[in-house]
Amino acid sequence: MKIYWYEGSKNIIGPQVKHLWKSHKWTQKVLTEKLQLLGYDFNDLTVLRIERGDRFVADYEIKALSEVFRISVETLFDPAPETDSSQEAR
Repeated sequence: MKIYWYEGSKNIIGPQVKHLWKSHKWTQKVLTEKLQLLGYDFNDLTVLRIERGDRFVADYEIKALSEVFRISVETLFDPAPETDSSQEAR
């Protein structure tokens, strides 16, 4: 299987995922717990690697993320708003 990268990243939804959990005032841990409560096999490292673009995202994981954030799948593919990285906190 040929693996494709997009502008140095293994996925394009990572920045949006990070933006969404922060806009909900969640932490990565809270996001992970919510996904697990819905029956999905996510852990903190999975979320972190998706955010950083270090991990490919399966179709069922995209569905899970849209479900937990209560958004459309298409919204995950929207560009995340620019943030000031000097003020970011995990």
